[in-house]
Amino acid sequence: MVDQDVLGALRRDRTIDITTTGRTSGRPQRIEIWAWVSDGVVYLTGTPGRRDWYANLKANPEFIFHLKRGVQADLPASARPIEDPAARRAIFQKLRPEQVDAWTAGAPLVEVEFDVSRSA
Repeated sequence: MVDQDVLGALRRDRTIDITTTGRTSGRPQRIEIWAWVSDGVVYLTGTPGRRDWYANLKANPEFIFHLKRGVQADLPASARPIEDPAARRAIFQKLRPEQVDAWTAGAPLVEVEFDVSRSA
């Protein structure tokens, strides 16, 4: 369950940063990205194509989710890549209905699971 303060902050502004662990370097990599909320679940995605952040999360699913506008917080999280085509289509139908085919076929997609037991 996602904290209502986090959901509220993302509904106001979905621009966040994430810090992943580089899949080959092992070093922290921080980037700006958009978080998407649907039915109380937080997702990370981006335009179709290869993305380093996605490869990093597939190799090392633990990351830091940084709220940076309005509410500011560094939240430990884990990424669950969504690779099943039917599940991807159902999610992109909600997130990107005008581009569901292209995004289902080639956009990275992970569900964010916040980890309250880890500290950032």
